[in-house]
Formats: sequence, structure tokens, C-alpha cells
Amino acid sequence: MTCLADVATYLPPRRVSIDDHLRGHGFSESRIRLHERYFGFSEIRFGAGTTLAEDLVAAGAALESLSRVRHRIRYVLHGRTMPVVAPYPANPLQEARRKLGLEHAQAFSVTQHACASSLLAVDLAGRMLAGAGDEEGLVLVLSGEKAFTSCAQVIVNSGVMGEGTTAVLVGADGRRDRMLSYATRTYGEFHDGAWLSEEAEEHFQQLYPSALAEVIRAATEHAGLELDQIELILPHNVNRMSWLRVLRRLGLRRVDRLFLDNLPRTGHCFGADAFANYRTARDQGRLQPGHKYVMTAVGLGATFSAMTFEH
Repeated sequence: MTCLADVATYLPPRRVSIDDHLRGHGFSESRIRLHERYFGFSEIRFGAGTTLAEDLVAAGAALESLSRVRHRIRYVLHGRTMPVVAPYPANPLQEARRKLGLEHAQAFSVTQHACASSLLAVDLAGRMLAGAGDEEGLVLVLSGEKAFTSCAQVIVNSGVMGEGTTAVLVGADGRRDRMLSYATRTYGEFHDGAWLSEEAEEHFQQLYPSALAEVIRAATEHAGLELDQIELILPHNVNRMSWLRVLRRLGLRRVDRLFLDNLPRTGHCFGADAFANYRTARDQGRLQPGHKYVMTAVGLGATFSAMTFEH
């Protein structure tokens, strides 16, 4: 059974307040207040002067077990949001693979699900190991990107993008953080992503809470669980208001079951959010042995995904 053998996070040291960031993008003061007071954003992180490869390496190097299990890593995957993450001819994934001492491992990127590609990469990693009957093998899944273009830094009416990276070691079997199920659904009519027409954008906003609630329910049901058995939801860090709508659709009244601690201080770090939230929740003691939890992600395009785990 697919498991998360180790998880690490890297957050760049540079902090930028949301009001300064949005003001630089031409946002009005009223829109800035909306993002702060209702959407829940306070600051984001930027890796000034660092490359994406360096940020990915920083996350990988933070894995507690890397030095012990490096020889067991068969693949290095980058679950990324954007098809292009660096100017040609840079190849951040291959550079990170070399700097982490993983020249023996095969490396490739998974992009088709946008911000949900990191969950797809975890599922794919487990399937590859299981298909090969490789009980000792591991896959390193890297997530997070540089917000190096203007359109990648702010998603209107949704979230503010920050820079942070995560590294996840995925195994085919293990006792801790076993994946119980994975559910995903793509609504292709929204394939224009950030460039939807006004009418399509309105339709997407109406669909969003029910579509995300549906995929969370599908994941929990496939795992043989009731929502009341889910201790924590580790979300993608889009705005707080949208999540309150999702909780209402799920019939969940306990807001504390939704882990939003990182949202104000990191923003939406592309596909890295759920794993960064896992690491913080674990460090805070919010996950105890036997706890069931859900990771979620939504990618522009539009793909809704959820995974259930047992800690």
C-alpha cells in the first residue's frame, strides 16, 4: 500500500506582506482589504536570488532520512502546476536530481493536473513501485514552483501564489501515513484556466464548492470511511471563504478540522500546499497514530483531487 515515508518543507526566508504585493499588481485598496480580511492572506514567501532547482534541493535536503535511503530511490518526480517552470535551457528537475546525489534515479515531471499534479505524482509513484514489485524502492516527489511571471503570482478571486517547496518520499509499503484512497475528477469545460470568460468564471465559482465536496466524499467513501472519522483536512491554500463554502457542502461544523494555519503566512504554494500543511500539522501534534486525514488540491483546468491517509 502506497505510503509517505518522509516529508519535508522549505520556505524561502524573504517575507512580503500581501498589501505590498497586491498593490504592486495594481489592486485597489478595497480589493487588498478583501484578500486580507476575508480571504485570510497576510504574507507570502519569495526566494529572492534563488533558482527553482535550489529551492527543490533545499526541500529534498531537509528530508530526515535522505542520507540513509538515497540508494533506494528509483525515481524523482516533480508534480508541477505549469508546463514551463524556468526559462530555456534550464532544467530545474534534472539539476535538483544531480545536486541531491540521485544520478542513478530516473526523473520526469507530471503536469496534467496543474496544482493537483503533486497528488497525481504520489499516486503514480506508488503504482510504479507496486507494478515492479519493488518493496524496498522509494520515489522522491518534489512540489512547488517559482512565481516568475505576473500571471502566476495572483489568481483573481481565488488565491495569492507564494514560493515554497516540499519533498515527499513515497514507498510501496509502510506503517506510517498509508494512502487509503485517491479520487480525482476533471471538468474540461474550464480548460481555459486563468483565462476563462466572465460567464465561464461565474459558472466555475458556482460549481467549485460542490465539486470539491463531491471529490472529498468520493475519497472518504472509497476508503470505507465516514466524514466524521476524518480527523483533519489538509487543504490547498486558496482563500478561506471558499473553504467555508466547501465545509457547508460537506455538513462539517467543526472548522478546526480544516487546517488553515499556513494559509496566512505562505499563501498558495502551487502543488506543495497539502504536504507543507501535513508537515506543520504533524510538528504541532495535530496528527496522532491511527488518525485518518484528507489531502486536497484543485488545479486550474479544472481538476479536483482528494486523498485519504491513515497516520
